[in-house]
Amino acid sequence: MNNVRKYPVGIQTFSEIRKGNYIYIDKTDLMWEMTRMKYVFLSRPRRFGKSLLTTTLDSYFKGQKELFEGLKIMDLETEWEQYPVIHVDLSVAKAESSIEALRETLMWILKPMCEVYGKDESETSPGKMFSGLIHRAYEKTGKQVVVIIDEYDAPLLDKLHLSDLLGGFRNVMQEFFIQLKANEALIRFCFITGITKFSQLSIFSTINNLTNISMDAKYAAICGITEEELATDMAPDIAMLAEVYECTPEEMHDKLKKQYDGYRFSEVSPDIYNPFSLLKCFNQRKIANYWFESGTPTFLIRQMQHFRTDITTIERIEASATAFDRPPEAMNTALPLLYQTGYLTIKEYDRESNSYILSIPNNEVRTGFIDGLIPSYIGLDGSYVQDGFALKFWRVLKKNDIDLAMQEMKAYFAGLPYVEGFQKKLAEVKNYEGFYEWSLYLIFSMLNVYVRTQVKCAGGRTDIVVEMPDTTYVFELKANGTAQEALDQINTKGYAQPYETEGHKVVKVGVAFERETMTVGEWVVG
Repeated sequence: MNNVRKYPVGIQTFSEIRKGNYIYIDKTDLMWEMTRMKYVFLSRPRRFGKSLLTTTLDSYFKGQKELFEGLKIMDLETEWEQYPVIHVDLSVAKAESSIEALRETLMWILKPMCEVYGKDESETSPGKMFSGLIHRAYEKTGKQVVVIIDEYDAPLLDKLHLSDLLGGFRNVMQEFFIQLKANEALIRFCFITGITKFSQLSIFSTINNLTNISMDAKYAAICGITEEELATDMAPDIAMLAEVYECTPEEMHDKLKKQYDGYRFSEVSPDIYNPFSLLKCFNQRKIANYWFESGTPTFLIRQMQHFRTDITTIERIEASATAFDRPPEAMNTALPLLYQTGYLTIKEYDRESNSYILSIPNNEVRTGFIDGLIPSYIGLDGSYVQDGFALKFWRVLKKNDIDLAMQEMKAYFAGLPYVEGFQKKLAEVKNYEGFYEWSLYLIFSMLNVYVRTQVKCAGGRTDIVVEMPDTTYVFELKANGTAQEALDQINTKGYAQPYETEGHKVVKVGVAFERETMTVGEWVVG
């Protein structure tokens, strides 16, 4: 099959996508409905289509009707009235390291619009220039102004734990955003995107009628690609990739689902695929971890370290909406940022208790996230862990040879104390058993093996449960004790009973670590 379809990889401008005849998943009906409001805020993870939505709004409010021919909005919009649009992308201010540099960058961002609507020399701050632009755009056109702000929080995210800078940066941004409230009468529509929700900024503290649609079920699919859209609009692409992988379209759909699906942004939501990764997968004709090409954000790693996040708990977290939909200044755990940045997503909702179950969305996120965490949590490079042990261990487990697998583990851990980073992390951990739980959790997770730690059961908590396609391994670890004591604990407390179903093999493994050599001492299989 010759692939003649064009994928807009790296293209976030609606007009370019439409003029270039690239694939476009039609969200214009939701967009049109959203514009019936006045001030709208949408939070979504990076690379999830927020910027494309902002440029679509830009073209719509500029009355560029020809770009929308054949789309859903044509059945809804009848007037196509043109408005002056002030559209700013604050991601370019992300790297600024001083308050003065931030001010200069904000004014530089506004400069192209000043060339259209003019500038008053008295406007010596970003906020004054922004307000002046709104006034002059209104006076020049006689129309209310449309304001679109993409990635409003980009200048602040990397400064979350830099107290000497954060306050000053926030003051600059407050002076900028407060103009949206001050000029309310001159604004027809205002759309703001970001990852987090800084409540101390003026957009949340002074705009009383700001509508946050981030968890609104009606707009859950306004960014991203739904299961239905993949199966219909992108059926030819699935068939093309199925030929490459020599499988059926149905099998390829299942592979894509495991790799890129699983996001939910409200209590009632279709499953959403990551659009960036999915399109790049089709374009490259290869299933891979594209979302992590730029790595795990440093501000997220710092937040997790700051709150001493237990990474072994993130596979399944029960929480109320107020626990994970918090602004950065009110966070007392890393949970809100993990959700807002897309490393966790909603998996279940219990209406009776008004509680949510959060988990890692899919294989792509799990593998890339864990690779980013390994240096911070066990002091080693992710590729060193994967190439040195994880892949070997996994292959042996697939053959159900637990003794050979444990020999691989013993040999691997025996070499790790000589790695400076590993030594340092091990010295920082008071609970040796807990450290080895961390290590094994990260190792298995890199290979998309379903692994859980401290699993609750009637008799207590199981240290590690690893689920392979046809076998479940139940591990109990001892840093002070024998392997037999560990195995006896599995049996007496019934740790393996929940997995002993007909036709499914369960292997119980008691492991003892030697504190002096810091490696596997012995193991017993039951």
